[in-house]
Amino acid sequence: MDLSPALAGKYITVGVTGGIAVFKVAQLVSNLKARGADLHVIMTRSAQEFVRPLTFQVLSGRPVYTGLFEHSSHYNVLHVDVATQSDLVVVVPATANVLGKVAGGIADDLLTTVIMAAACPVLFCPAMNVNMYNNPVVRRNIDDLRGLGYHFVEPGVGRLACGAQGRGRLADLEVILENITRLATPAGNLRGLTVMVTAGPTIEPIDPVRYLTNRSTGKMGYAVAEAAAGKGAKVILISGPSVLTPPRGVDIVRVETALQMFNVVMERFPETDIVVKTAAVADYRPKDVARQKIKKKGDTLSLEFTRNPDILAELGRNKTRQILVGFAAETEDLERNARQKVVRKNMDFLVANDVTQSGAGFGADTNIVKFVFPDGTIKPLPLMDKLTLAHRILDNALLLFNKKG
Repeated sequence: MDLSPALAGKYITVGVTGGIAVFKVAQLVSNLKARGADLHVIMTRSAQEFVRPLTFQVLSGRPVYTGLFEHSSHYNVLHVDVATQSDLVVVVPATANVLGKVAGGIADDLLTTVIMAAACPVLFCPAMNVNMYNNPVVRRNIDDLRGLGYHFVEPGVGRLACGAQGRGRLADLEVILENITRLATPAGNLRGLTVMVTAGPTIEPIDPVRYLTNRSTGKMGYAVAEAAAGKGAKVILISGPSVLTPPRGVDIVRVETALQMFNVVMERFPETDIVVKTAAVADYRPKDVARQKIKKKGDTLSLEFTRNPDILAELGRNKTRQILVGFAAETEDLERNARQKVVRKNMDFLVANDVTQSGAGFGADTNIVKFVFPDGTIKPLPLMDKLTLAHRILDNALLLFNKKG
């Protein structure tokens, strides 16, 4: 885990609420301090039932705030000054209670009042029982808060403190730290570069009313496009059919078939510096598309297919200065298949995932991947939300771009 002083000079307010995951927050605060953050901890009354304020006072090096009306020699109006000085407010663990209060506009303690007064980003790190997390009211509150611009780190999947299995455990501290660093230090480190992203499925017509496609939703590609735009890049998003709303400020090009995507990608490739190819492109298409709807007759139907062009391989043959990042969705022999593919198609690195894993399949908001490099090196990453993964992919691509000079 990188503990370089990346947060030096950043005012981070950590809101601790009453969940069993509070014991993990002590390590998080310690890591934030090691990264140079100016830390201020707020504990709710229920959080103090799990851990005493003295713990966080020692780890942060500052007094811990526990009450809305407590006296402070440093501030005139405590919640206003803490809110206005913060570069980021992170709530960890974020219970169903605090999410419901903020979603409902309730500010009845110091933490919720600071959140209401904050003009900086607010990051929620939920942790709770799986049934609570899946409760429609909690899901609605999270969706409403996302829509209002609040940020979230998706909880992990596994055994919970209550003994249940499922989603609800606090996300890995590495993932939380990465999100905190990203939000507290917004970077324009891709400014001046052009990033091309392919996303979603392709569709291959059989007749005027039927087609073949796959399970891709475009979530990963749209997350990469959003992250690239946030880092200051000019973004070209070439999208197959998707119901997702494109991120602001991107150049969206919509296509349907693999051939259409191939033509647009190759046309725009010369102006591109980094390519992240997340699209699930059909390998084959029907050789002949029926001009009229195929009628049902007989017990079987045979179709003849022809090979679609391999977009990734063609980019690998033609790249010059560009960094080429591919994706591989596998169901078996992940590492062996990925190692072969990254070399065969001349990629700079490959993002490989086993879509049979919980939290890593098509349509999920999270992913579990491994970065695979041409020299055979494999770097596994923990489960994380797709936007966090998108930033990790782009950071690695930029590192390789800079090495190329």
